[in-house]
Amino acid sequence: MDLSLDSLKVMVIDDSKTIRRTAETLLKKVGCTVITATDGFDALAKIADNRPDIIFVDIMMPRLDGYQTCALIKNNSEFKSTPVIMLSSKDGLFDKAKGRIVGSDQYLTKPFSKSELLGAIETHVQTAKAS
Repeated sequence: MDLSLDSLKVMVIDDSKTIRRTAETLLKKVGCTVITATDGFDALAKIADNRPDIIFVDIMMPRLDGYQTCALIKNNSEFKSTPVIMLSSKDGLFDKAKGRIVGSDQYLTKPFSKSELLGAIETHVQTAKAS
């Protein structure tokens, strides 16, 4: 993989400490700066401060779920071009379709592999940086 992930800011929003820690460990190993959030409200406060290059968001979360969080990010003119990848333990067509409706860029099923995580970054961040 020829993509340099140094200084790339990745946000991981998940109410599961295990998922946050797994993603953070994988991403830090390849040089990313990782910002984690426990739910949508926590994330929205951090997005403005940190301006991540790509956001991974779990669908099932308390208070503000992944769909609502994604819709809020995509409806904000400052962040609508930021790639948002939905994370879900369900691999349902309905969930994927709903993710697309709120503007998500991709859908990963948990548990995700390192190659899936990095593949999503490679796909979306290169296109975002090039445009």
